Amino acid sequence: QVQLVESGGGSVEAGGSLRLSCAASRFPYVRNCMGWFRQAPGKEREGVATIYTGDGSTYYADSVKGRFTISQDNAKYTVHLQMNSLKAEDTAMYSCAARLGAACTLLANQYNLWGQGTQVTVSS
Repeated sequence: QVQLVESGGGSVEAGGSLRLSCAASRFPYVRNCMGWFRQAPGKEREGVATIYTGDGSTYYADSVKGRFTISQDNAKYTVHLQMNSLKAEDTAMYSCAARLGAACTLLANQYNLWGQGTQVTVSS
């Protein structure tokens, strides 16, 4: 059973940066999709960014494009989310998820493996 563990959340002022990491216990396939999602209180879960481990291709939600960068470290089965120029509206619980052996999508219901989440709070 693959497990995902997030780290790196915290509190920061608007304009600041945070780096989230998601460590997988293993990748049983070479080609997987890893995604970052977030959910703010009273709002639906939102797809933030995805990375396809097969070729490193990435995709971002419009709300974070140009500010967030998703990357992978295959040797360590780890995916990172570098978040710059943070805004108050980025405040949410961030979770990473995996679609093993499958292509990427920002639809949360297409992911069957989830981490426990890490809180990001941005003060204005």
